[in-house]
Amino acid sequence: MTYTHGHHESVLRSHTWRTADNSAAYLLPHLRSGQRVLDIGCGPGTITADLARLVAPGEVVGLDASSDVVAQAQEHASGLDRPNLRFEVGDLFALAHPDGAFDVVHAHQVLQHLGDPVAALVQMRRVLRPGGVLAVRDGDYGAFTWAPADPVLDRWLQLYLAITARNGHDALVGRSLLRLAHEAGFGDVTVSSANWTFADPESRAWWGGLWADRVRYSRFAEQAVGYGLSTPEELDSIARAFLGWAASGDGVFIVPHVEILARR
Repeated sequence: MTYTHGHHESVLRSHTWRTADNSAAYLLPHLRSGQRVLDIGCGPGTITADLARLVAPGEVVGLDASSDVVAQAQEHASGLDRPNLRFEVGDLFALAHPDGAFDVVHAHQVLQHLGDPVAALVQMRRVLRPGGVLAVRDGDYGAFTWAPADPVLDRWLQLYLAITARNGHDALVGRSLLRLAHEAGFGDVTVSSANWTFADPESRAWWGGLWADRVRYSRFAEQAVGYGLSTPEELDSIARAFLGWAASGDGVFIVPHVEILARR
């Protein structure tokens, strides 16, 4: 499986910013002490650690395909008092857990990186107990919006969509979550949405800076050039456009997400 973003520091800078509050608020009212939770595509484990705090003493398992990222998640957890938290390397298309093993299965920004999201959802449904909750949240790049307008940033989005399409992935998957859940066998599905908004000087500097680095140095850059879709010179111009947006006193960037809660 090709992961469009890769694990460059600029990508993990974004992932480690995520918490249950800013990335899984729709799930929080459904968490209870003692629940057993599987966090699929856990990355560096910051959301996972929050989930472990919220359902303690229930066990929380964070799963990721990358052994390096799982090691980083374990290092993060080592500084916390979370005896109910553990991490494992695994394949979400062949989960090494028995049927009905979890009360909650959570996946944040995972389906957009998969060639067969329905097959992944079928596996998630399998390991849910009857009545258990699936919580999936994914972005929709086609709905990203920003100001001031900049044709160079328009080109960035066009390039991102071309790279993900080349990888066989759907960067617009957020709008399809309800359909995908139905195809995977879920009948009871609730849909909501929420945004990340970057509009103050600190958040603009953070978001613009990390994307400037991702455009230049991450797997995004490698694929853009390797697939013949862009050049280092164009990528540098896109990076400078992100930094210019960040420096704008009127800059706003909105990242929309679609969320589903589905019961088995």
